[in-house]
Amino acid sequence: MVAPENLLRQETSPYLLQHAHNPVHWRPWGKAALDEAKAANKPIMVSIGYAACHWCHVMAHESFEDRQTADLMNSLFVNIKIDREERPDIDHIYMSALHALGEQGGWPLTMFTTPDGTPFWGGTYFPPEPRWGRPSFRQVLQGVANAFHTGAEAVGQNSRALTQFLEQQAMASVGDAPGPAQLDAVAGAYLRMTDPDQGGLRGAPKFPNPPIYRLLWQNAFRTGQPEGQVALHLMLERMSQGGIYDHLGGGYARYSTDADWLVPHFEKMLYDNAQLLELLALAYAHRPNPLYAQRAAETVGWMMRGMTAQRVDGKAGFVASEDADSEGEEGRFYVWTEPEIDALLGAASGPFKTAYDVTSTGNWEGNTILRRVAALGSQDQEADLAQARDILFQAREKRVRPGWDDKVLADWNGLVIAALARASGVFGQPGWIERAREAFDFILVRMEAAHGGVEHAWRLGRVTAPGLIEDQAAMARAAIALYEATGEASFLAVAERLANAAQAAFADGHGGFYSTATGALDVPLSRPRTAADNATPSGNGMMAEVFARLFHLTGNADWGARATAVLTAFAGQPDQLAGMPALLAAADLLDAATTVVIVGPPDPANALVQVAASSPDPATVVLRTADAGRLHPGHPAFGKTAPAGQAAAYVCRRNVCGLPIADALTLSEALRTRL
Repeated sequence: MVAPENLLRQETSPYLLQHAHNPVHWRPWGKAALDEAKAANKPIMVSIGYAACHWCHVMAHESFEDRQTADLMNSLFVNIKIDREERPDIDHIYMSALHALGEQGGWPLTMFTTPDGTPFWGGTYFPPEPRWGRPSFRQVLQGVANAFHTGAEAVGQNSRALTQFLEQQAMASVGDAPGPAQLDAVAGAYLRMTDPDQGGLRGAPKFPNPPIYRLLWQNAFRTGQPEGQVALHLMLERMSQGGIYDHLGGGYARYSTDADWLVPHFEKMLYDNAQLLELLALAYAHRPNPLYAQRAAETVGWMMRGMTAQRVDGKAGFVASEDADSEGEEGRFYVWTEPEIDALLGAASGPFKTAYDVTSTGNWEGNTILRRVAALGSQDQEADLAQARDILFQAREKRVRPGWDDKVLADWNGLVIAALARASGVFGQPGWIERAREAFDFILVRMEAAHGGVEHAWRLGRVTAPGLIEDQAAMARAAIALYEATGEASFLAVAERLANAAQAAFADGHGGFYSTATGALDVPLSRPRTAADNATPSGNGMMAEVFARLFHLTGNADWGARATAVLTAFAGQPDQLAGMPALLAAADLLDAATTVVIVGPPDPANALVQVAASSPDPATVVLRTADAGRLHPGHPAFGKTAPAGQAAAYVCRRNVCGLPIADALTLSEALRTRL
């Protein structure tokens, strides 16, 4: 007999623990909950969210904390609560089912399933009373339970249709690897969707969409046409001065609710800031802008100050997110009133208010979200503004802080590590790469998986969720980034090990990868398989990049063949490629990368190394070797030489290397364009 109580108290996820004292008899996801539903012949109500989700908090306060609603849930359903960040594989299955039902999707995700976990109906947020043309949550509960018990045929039809949809979605669709025509078509379509005034994609809400903008940026180097570069510069400039950026503490919020980057949904996610840091580095390498350097430094400062997890034996990873809410209000921690600014800054308040859009009426619900509206001032003026920001920051630190989700996720940490490795070279910040090493070591040691790769989630001293393909790919990609940044062969060895482990445990038999490892026993229906990006690049897209980079670094044709296999595994439906910008970027990397091979004595301070590491083109691969005669015979730089005691750089494209370059300025010019 399963205890009639809330079982989330035994979990470690901050999101699940937020619900541990609800009167709902919540169960964590797993076989025990499914067995309970089968024994009781009850449908399952699956509720999925994450700790920084504002509307998840709203639904929790309105419904899950309400005794009458909880009693109804407990009598009619087995209720399962899932942290989507801890189990993105389960979230993907049920979100895909929701899309198949014609719903837009979002969180909280509310999915109703049969006792074996097969979905048959769902939605997102439901209000406590009928509102906005939506039924109340209690009406939904009663209607779904009644349909399950009395409308078996309709439920069966929905279940079969959704099962078939999910199976088809996971099937291989092999075709020719994407080439220039597909890249041109997808990049052109996205460029037509960009906002020419505010940057980003047109409309509201406005998300940064890093995988899309990284493709547009990289594609501009392929074609020699600047539109993709212009689009990224514009977005970074507008975001970095807008309300979506935290001008006091650093870091970007997840998205803006308006079209002008003013009003954020205030949660700050590790994955967004990791990818935006990398884009800031690429953009700065292309066109040095002090704004990019300042935002990068502030964002890394926030990561190190506010996003560092519990240290174990002196090492720590990065945590997942900061919440939007504090004291029960969204954005309360971040907003200001004019009297507060005046009281804290005194005579210095006037210039600050002019620079940061502070008025008596505010710019959001009577309050002010700080945004930079004044142009860059003189050195003295900017120093005064920096001092004012510090005063406000210190005052803000005394406020009740938003919630903090301190679980460590391997895939998101991989994104941060790779970004820090690139940004360290571009911005001349050696401390950043040391922090990247620390996080890398933490993941490898504390989150090691039996299959040779890494697990997905860690908190309070233990692994809490199994590894997914995104984790293997992101950490292999991070290892490569550290290898290119440092030249240390141990990182390349780890990258190859992780890539091989992923091949052994996640391969789908058609060149691509399943989301879950072989032997995953708690995944309902078909094992998910996708190359579509979300706010983060897909595991398959990153695996294609990993294989392509390993090919260019090692000269081993097997890695190139594996990259091609991933590309072809998802190319059978060309109309779906627009949703796979990371995969398309990998296709370009495999075909037309610029491999910079620096031959000569090891010297981290070598100007050629610094120039190569600061290339603005993401499809640049950096390889250092003291003796090119030791490279794989298939590598185009095999046997290349340098003058005695000196270094020379060879720029290699499509298996052909140019003449040796000994001058840093000449190398820099050679890397600004591929044409």
